Amino acid sequence: MNRYSFDNIATSNSTSKKTSSRKALKVISGFACAITILAAGAANATQKPVSSANLEEFRKEARGHAKSLGGALKARLQQAIKHGGLEAGVEECKLVAEPIAESLSNEGWTVGRTALRVRNPNNTPDSWEQTQLTNFAEQLSQKLPGPFEALHVDEQTGELRYMKAIQTGQVCTACHGNNIAPDVYHAIKKAYPNDEAIGFDVGSLRGAFSLTYSPSMPQAD
Repeated sequence: MNRYSFDNIATSNSTSKKTSSRKALKVISGFACAITILAAGAANATQKPVSSANLEEFRKEARGHAKSLGGALKARLQQAIKHGGLEAGVEECKLVAEPIAESLSNEGWTVGRTALRVRNPNNTPDSWEQTQLTNFAEQLSQKLPGPFEALHVDEQTGELRYMKAIQTGQVCTACHGNNIAPDVYHAIKKAYPNDEAIGFDVGSLRGAFSLTYSPSMPQAD
């Protein structure tokens, strides 16, 4: 075989390999695009609509999300306080409260907390939340039996809103009460310079879990 023939075969093999590689890349790219389209379709899919027939189902689901948020926050706070005291608890709350709420916000739900006097300004209530919080505070002051909840459905958008009151427990007063230790108070002011969430009595309204369910609207063709 002469040199020319060998070079031709080598070139031919190289070209064949490049062609195969391009085909493989096209297949992989096509597959990736298909996954992307399917994922986008799932993200844009319409969530289950709210109706009078399934309203109690949504209420139970909202209660479950609120319980999950409260339980997760409590577990992280207890762990931080156990290892570093109340000051560590203040820092832990600042670091994990919002990420935990975001991790529970899925399938149409947005999960969070609010209060009439907030520690984190991101939790400042809107007008509807403020009305419900005022109602909760009044109900608690009258020693009415709980649970204290509010639920509203916007008939035009299908959006559902749910709130559940959070009462101030004895353990809460260490960081939210009237006799906060100086070191703890300093940690609070360092983490939250504009903190308003102190001076609470046991049994009073501390705040509320606030959830929104929004059925996503399908995109127009």
